[in-house]
Amino acid sequence: MADIKNRVDFVYLFDVQDGNPNGDPDAGNLPRVDNENGCGLVTDVCLKRKVRNYVDASRNGAPGYGIFIQEAAVLDNRVEEVYASDEVASKSKDDKKAAARKALCEKYFDIRAFGAVIATKDKQGQVRGPIQLTFARSVDPVVSHSHSITRMAVTKEADKEKEKTMGRKSTVPYGLYLCHGFVSANLAKQTGFSDADLELLWEALENMFDNDRSASRGLMSPRKLVVFEHSSELGNAPANKLFDAVRVSKNSGVSVPRSFSDCTVEIDRDSLPQGVTVIEKF
Repeated sequence: MADIKNRVDFVYLFDVQDGNPNGDPDAGNLPRVDNENGCGLVTDVCLKRKVRNYVDASRNGAPGYGIFIQEAAVLDNRVEEVYASDEVASKSKDDKKAAARKALCEKYFDIRAFGAVIATKDKQGQVRGPIQLTFARSVDPVVSHSHSITRMAVTKEADKEKEKTMGRKSTVPYGLYLCHGFVSANLAKQTGFSDADLELLWEALENMFDNDRSASRGLMSPRKLVVFEHSSELGNAPANKLFDAVRVSKNSGVSVPRSFSDCTVEIDRDSLPQGVTVIEKF
């Protein structure tokens, strides 16, 4: 698989309708918001979880596409397993850490992509991943709606004659969220993140919501992926200047968007500096 030679930056837009894209456990699982301006937030960790889930489901444990951070996984055991493998155990004491790092990157897609902190008792280390994501932020402020719900069944026989249990569910009527991403060619060389891995990332961003449906999340959909490819390893322009070329606006006569068709996404291609190519993946 070919190595990534040049830096890449990207803008990712997705939306939610009648759902909670990322609940905040410190606020009763209400949708996350910026308390100063009311814009909705989705954490980078939430998005990476969906990428991991898609890779796990689509590659079904194929060699090189394991997922290190999984529910109920014991990370110490996974690290020890790599250290006990022939390719690492046969190395000298001074070379074991480098060999284990290489083996972990080769085995686990999410370590190659996002990096990892190896925090076992005697095998401390950090792998810096080439893929970084920002929090996604809604283009317009969102309002969280709280809905009362009832539970028809009971858990215990003793509660059978009691009244129905009441609960609550919070949703965002509509929100278009924008996230910024970065791909470091320099760090990709260190973890072995390849062009094929990058294509899998694009595939995940396009399809991961269909693999992660839930009643609480409502309708979440990918809407736009704008990729800026540089012609050099360190890049040809600051990322913020490239991101400014992507502009999202409400259509004429729309005060409160309720669908993606209420908005327009434009790319100012004339403002792009020399050495940067823009690609609309979808």
